[in-house]
Formats: sequence, structure tokens, C-alpha cells
Amino acid sequence: MVNNKFSILVVDDEADNFDVIEILLFNQNYQLHYAASGQDAIASLDMFKPDLILLDVMMPEMNGTEVCKIIKAMPQWQIVPIIMVTALSSKSDLANCLNAGADDFISKPINSIELRARVHSMLRIKQQYDDIQALSHLQANTINILESTLNELRGTFNSRMSHELNTPLNGIIGTISLLKDDIENMDIAEIKEMLGWADESAQRLDSLTKKFLTYLDLENPSSQKKFFKSAHTKFSNALVENQLKTYAQNYKSCNGNAEHHLIFDLEEAEIPLSDQYLIILLVELLDNALKFSASGTIIKVSSQVVDNTFNLSMHDSGRGMTEDQINRIGAFVQFDRKTYEQQGLGLGLRIVKKIVELAGGAFSITSIYQQETTIHISLPIVQS
Repeated sequence: MVNNKFSILVVDDEADNFDVIEILLFNQNYQLHYAASGQDAIASLDMFKPDLILLDVMMPEMNGTEVCKIIKAMPQWQIVPIIMVTALSSKSDLANCLNAGADDFISKPINSIELRARVHSMLRIKQQYDDIQALSHLQANTINILESTLNELRGTFNSRMSHELNTPLNGIIGTISLLKDDIENMDIAEIKEMLGWADESAQRLDSLTKKFLTYLDLENPSSQKKFFKSAHTKFSNALVENQLKTYAQNYKSCNGNAEHHLIFDLEEAEIPLSDQYLIILLVELLDNALKFSASGTIIKVSSQVVDNTFNLSMHDSGRGMTEDQINRIGAFVQFDRKTYEQQGLGLGLRIVKKIVELAGGAFSITSIYQQETTIHISLPIVQS
């Protein structure tokens, strides 16, 4: 189409006939082009890109039937409807037109109502075909993207899951093996130290397993109905501060005494989450902030109620994220993993986002790369 109009190529060795067709199709949504011969018509296809061809049968040198055969033999133009314009009326002549690939024909002298009706009908069919082709291409592209994403996810999941499971398992197995082989020669302090290694690995494995099972539950429709239907709990200062301070203390002891300063500015509210999922949400948010900010920095947890909406945010002065990274947050996705060698499957923020969505809320991130990140959550208030 040209300028949102259907492009029609009129092929006739008599220029006056083009003028007649132009008058008959006046004020229609068509852009008309003219070719005085079959050779000119074929040569102009790429330039005019017609949606329909009106082709005169009786032309010197190369008649319309021959032109029709040539055009229909060209793959890129096979789908363009061709209406043969002819003074011939015998069945054999009309059969020749159809056998050449013509889609329709109209007899001379041309009737304006018939011409408009046949042109409209052929263009409607062409438009439907174009729509189907566009949908087919879209589906093919979507399938390719999904296959590529799925293959990437499989590879990421296999390598990441294998590594995250094997690391604590090897810690447990290695420690037990050492104890079995040499426990008689060890003093109590050595045995306690090695058992501490095994316990640390077991805790890591337990945390990983619980997180993965949580993710599976959140993606399971039956579990979604079970845990989110009519669920609600009170977001209380005491609960939140106790849970997060305890988690931060445990994180400190497991990560070389890495210490962060937690600041709270909380307003209480009744929200549409169970106690279980509220705690999961809070812990995952804090774990993300702790993992990606330097020891000694401040992490601020804030909440307030505005217009019957509960707003929760967690701010850290850590590595930050680029806009592209924010847009790519998903399961088993981690950024700069090789650079920073962080543990985990990249499930934390995906779990938080899913919990918020299932509770009817909104999740967003604002960040300045290498400076700060704030995660924003809004949830509807449960009216008592």
C-alpha cells in the first residue's frame, strides 16, 4: 500500500482506458498506477508494489494471458489478485484467463458498480491473506523467541542448579569423609569446627531447597488459590523488625561478620498476604539488599498507607542495577555473577514480584547503577 491506500496497477495499451478506470474508481481508497504494456507492468512491480492488478487481455506483443502467467510464476507476486479486463466472452477465452492464474475477470464495456464490487472483493481477500501472513510471521517469531529463551533457561537452570546443589553437598560429604577417616586423631575443637562446616553447608542446602519449592508453589495455579484466597495479616512493626534483624544477624555470622545498619520507618496496616508469604517477601527483599550492598552501609525499610494503599520500600546503597537488568529480572537470572561470585539461583526478586502480583499489588524498582536501589511494593488495604 502507498500512503495507507491500496495500490492498484492498471495494465492497458490504451491510455484512454486507464482514464475511464480512474474515473470509475474516483474517491475510493486506492492509489492507481499505469503501465502501457505487459513488459512495463512486469518491470514496475517492485516500484508500485501493487495490491491488485487490472490487466487487459487484448494487448500487442505480449497479451494479458501471457503477462498473467509470468506474474503468477514469480513467488513474491503470486498472492496479488489479478482481474482480467476483456471484451472476450466465450467460455474457452475465460477458461484461458483462469488457467493462466487470473483470480477474476470483468467484461468490457466496464460497469462502474461491477468494477467497484470486484475490486473491493479482491482487495478484501488480499487484505485477509496479508493479515494471516503477518500473524503467521508473528507466531513464527514468537515461537523462535520462546524456543531460544527456553533453551537459554534450560542451560542456565542446569548449570546454576547443579552448581548450587553440588557446592553444599560436597561440603557435607567432604566433612563427613574427613571425620570418618581421622576422627580418632582429632580433638573436640577440631570436630566441632568441622561439624560447623557441615552445618553451614546443610543450612545453605535447606535454604536453597525451600526457596525453589516456594518458587514452584507460586507458579502453580492450585497453590495460588490455596495461599492467596482471602489471605490477610497485619503488617506490624514488631514482627517486621524482629524478622529482619534476626535475618541480618544470621547473615552477618555466615558472611565473615559483614554488618549492615537497618533503619525502620514503618506504618502498620492489614494487607492481603498470609504470615508465611509476608515473611518470605520481607526476607527475600532483605537478602537481596544484604547481598548486593557493602558491609557497613545503611538499609532502610519504610512503609506508609496512602489512599487505602499500603506502600512498602527497601532502599540500599549497593551495586545498583541498569535499566536493562531491571527489565530482565526473572527466575534463574543473575547479573555480574562471575564478577561478584554471589551465591543463589536468582529467584529472590522473582519470588517477591510474584507474591505481590498474586496479592493484587504492584512491584517496581528504581536504581542508579553502582550507587543505590529501591524496591517499591504497593498492596491494597484489607478493610476490617
